[in-house]
Amino acid sequence: MWAIDERHQSLYWFPRDCPRVTVWPRPNGDPRVFNRVFDTTAPRLHALEAVWFDRFAAATIHRYELPTASFRPWAEATGQWVSGEAVEPLGCESLNDLADRHGEAGIELRTLPSLWGLVDIVTDPAHADDWDFSMVRLANAVPRLSR
Repeated sequence: MWAIDERHQSLYWFPRDCPRVTVWPRPNGDPRVFNRVFDTTAPRLHALEAVWFDRFAAATIHRYELPTASFRPWAEATGQWVSGEAVEPLGCESLNDLADRHGEAGIELRTLPSLWGLVDIVTDPAHADDWDFSMVRLANAVPRLSR
């Protein structure tokens, strides 16, 4: 079983198969570098492709509250937890108005024609110590154009 902590849950405020790139400054990084490179004053930046926006706007997702006793941190990803046993949810909350949810959390949400330019910036080794990022479902993204 897999779970995400509250601090990272916004990574999943998207329809299930929606490709997205999310990025935020590392705790000991310089937020001014993040702000300059991504031209934002927000503490986080999330992006999805324009072709997904209607599905994003219409989506309802579900947030499950899980008992924590059997979960341990997953070493491969900050904020993610795993359990070797099945657990029963303590509750379920339906979430809609995902764009509003981003805004209320102070997250800048961008709609882009393609995510690939942002992928290149986010994964630039020169900034490996400046920010953390998540890239989900890129196999569903519009194809990358030849460089």
